[in-house]
Amino acid sequence: MLSLEDVRVSYGGVQAVRGVSLAMREGQVVGLVGANGAGKTSVLNAITGLVPRRGRVSFRGEDLEGLKTADIVRRGMVQVAQGRQLFPEMTVLENLELGAFLLPPADVPELREKMFVRFPILKDRAAQQAGTLSGGEQQMLAMARALMGRPRALLVDEPCLGLSPKMVGVLGDFIRQVNAEGISVMVVEQNTAFVFGLAHHAYVIENGQVALDGHPDELRRDDRVRSAYLGI
Repeated sequence: MLSLEDVRVSYGGVQAVRGVSLAMREGQVVGLVGANGAGKTSVLNAITGLVPRRGRVSFRGEDLEGLKTADIVRRGMVQVAQGRQLFPEMTVLENLELGAFLLPPADVPELREKMFVRFPILKDRAAQQAGTLSGGEQQMLAMARALMGRPRALLVDEPCLGLSPKMVGVLGDFIRQVNAEGISVMVVEQNTAFVFGLAHHAYVIENGQVALDGHPDELRRDDRVRSAYLGI
């Protein structure tokens, strides 16, 4: 469904991504794990066209070279940004409906109700400003807003950031449900244990490069992963 070949991203004279190649098959949950500053977010932003990049990115067989982010969203790939990136002074309902801006207006009420069934707390908070929600509620809203676009692939950046262990568990269940409904998911996280509990395949990113990849069970047994990322 998604493949990267020798992708490179630079900020001025600093090369943040150094020739990353990876793939996500349809129906998979794929994890990108690594320390802060390893280049994980830059990889996601390169995929969705938010930063200039070199190398090839293809989605469902189509080369994304030259496409703007909105065009990539139209093709069925939606990113949930690190830090949620909600509009804090807009209501929960307004934030939610913005996720469907590319869809026919007639489709919005049904999608909105589906999100309220999935996240009942958002229905209770529909008229509340998004900036007044708790961290966990904001993450729910960010995920629900992304799903309003009917994505085929969902890219989620650091979803566990600032959340309680209980909310991290809720988030994991949500990603499993979304994947079971046929949406492919790429999760970028420093929380390696969280990703390994979800992913069909995972990549370890170090210094802007893929250092290791494999099934999470294989990576758990790797001494480098155990020491650096699992604290074992």
